[in-house]
Amino acid sequence: MTIFKGYMKITKQNAAIIILYLVVFFGITLMIQSSVKSTMNDSYTAHSVKLAFVDEDGGEMAKGLMQYLEKYHQVTLTENNKEELQENMFYSNIEYIVKIPAGFEEKCLDGDEKLSVTKIPGSYTSFYVDQQINSFLNNMKTYNAAGYTVGEAVKAVNAVKEPSVTMLDSNGNAGEAPVYSYYFQYIPYLLLSILCYVLGNILSAFHKPDIQKRMQASAVSARRQNMEALLAASVFGLVLWGISMAGNLILYGKEFLQSKNVPYYIINSLIMLVVALSLAYMVGMITNNTNALNGIVNILSLGMGFLCGVFVPLELLGKGVKTVAQFLPVYWYVKSNDLLAEYGSITGNVRTEILQAFGIQLVFAAAILCIAMVISKRKRLGT
Repeated sequence: MTIFKGYMKITKQNAAIIILYLVVFFGITLMIQSSVKSTMNDSYTAHSVKLAFVDEDGGEMAKGLMQYLEKYHQVTLTENNKEELQENMFYSNIEYIVKIPAGFEEKCLDGDEKLSVTKIPGSYTSFYVDQQINSFLNNMKTYNAAGYTVGEAVKAVNAVKEPSVTMLDSNGNAGEAPVYSYYFQYIPYLLLSILCYVLGNILSAFHKPDIQKRMQASAVSARRQNMEALLAASVFGLVLWGISMAGNLILYGKEFLQSKNVPYYIINSLIMLVVALSLAYMVGMITNNTNALNGIVNILSLGMGFLCGVFVPLELLGKGVKTVAQFLPVYWYVKSNDLLAEYGSITGNVRTEILQAFGIQLVFAAAILCIAMVISKRKRLGT
């Protein structure tokens, strides 16, 4: 097992870079997890705005509007002090100012008098408040035209209950991608970075001319050498894959294990492991230079990460980029991962699409391995 031990010894020498990539991977995963949880908690939730209310009219309609806005926002009744209001808005103590001028009630109901408001330019929250104020005023005019007094109209408008919204669960996951799907989305970067660098380093070392000549002159057959090399690469790859799966179980254990799609996630990641091993083998055949190896690994891991939807979701990529990405194996991994995230139960056409993506990844792995073997043969023959 000389070759196997040699692979393991060189792997230990690269322990620092392996740990570095693992730290980067889990760091990115934790940041994404925190971001996704925050986004999920904010989804479909009304935002409360810090709002200053200046009432110079003192009528029932102005008080009714204030009561209406208090149902949704943090409303503070304040004096019409321009400098103080501007200072509070500058320091974000308030985000929106509503000024009710004297005589507003009569002018609004009988004419087209508009409220004087001050808001942060371009803020989406300002449009939210605008819509609510317009809704209140339009309803007041409608009730007034129907013969209601101002007091009755205010009570009627403020008595309206907000409609309840129920998300239709048509795909088995309540319309939200499970958090662990984001974890699996980044696995290609981990596998490609570490395997291509470490195994590429090992293979390039073993395929230096002097080392090759010594190996050819040894008593160990070429077949035995290849089998030991394959065993070492497989063991290292499976250990790395096992670490990534252990990280997933630590972070999302119960939630992940309860999913019906667990077998698909595992198969998809294992196929990605095969692709990464084939790419690592090819990289090791291409160069014997460490600096060149670093460049190639970065191009492969980061290039495919950005083009194929690892770092930027596929739906945000342009049509041209996605067309190019289809000629790369990581695209099909991410596509199948997106389908698994979208559907809580895999059946029918969705299953067919996922299995096709699995098959395409394996075809890529076989093609890359064939290219690597051709390169290896040409190197041995010196052509």
